[in-house]
Amino acid sequence: MRVITGSARGRRLKELQGMETRPTTDRVKEGLFNIIQFDIEGRQVLDLFAGTGQLGIEALSRGAAGATFVDQRREAAALVRENLERTGLAQRGRVVQGEALSFLAGRPGRFDLIFLDPPYGAGLLEKAVEAVAGFDILRGHGIMICESSVEETLPETAPPYVLHKTYRYGRIKLTVYHREGEEQP
Repeated sequence: MRVITGSARGRRLKELQGMETRPTTDRVKEGLFNIIQFDIEGRQVLDLFAGTGQLGIEALSRGAAGATFVDQRREAAALVRENLERTGLAQRGRVVQGEALSFLAGRPGRFDLIFLDPPYGAGLLEKAVEAVAGFDILRGHGIMICESSVEETLPETAPPYVLHKTYRYGRIKLTVYHREGEEQP
C-alpha cells in the first residue's frame, strides 16, 4: 500500500495485521481520487473508520489543508499516527481514537470531504451516512464518498444531501453524496 501522488508520492504505508482491516485497493483508491481530483486542494477532510489512514493521507498528499482520522481501535489510531509521520504529513493530521458514530454525535465541526469505509456488512455505513446528514457536518458543496460491497444498498438522504452517483469496481462500490446549497452557519 502506497501513496499514489502528491507530496508523499510513492511512500509506503504500514498496514495492520489480521482480517479486521480491509485496505482500499489501489484501483479503487485511484478511481476515488479521480472522482474528486479538483475538490481536494485546501479542503478539510474526515476519514471515518480510518484503519491505516490511507484515504486521508492521500488527500493530504494531494493538498488538503487538514484531515481528521477516526478509528475505535487503539492499534489503528497508533498506525495512522505512524503513517502520518512516515509521509511527513503529521502536522496537518489529527487522530481520534473513538467510536465513529459517537464522534459524529459530538458535533466535530464541518468538513469539505468525508470518507466512509467501515467494515463491510456491519451495518455501520448506513448509520454513518444518516448521522452525517442528520448532524449536517458537511460544508456547502461538500462531498461524502462511501466504499461498500456492491450488494449493500445505501440510503437516500434528505435535502440538502443528494445521492449523486455510484461507481463500480468489480465487487466494490463507491457511492458519492453531495451537499448542495449555501454554506450553513
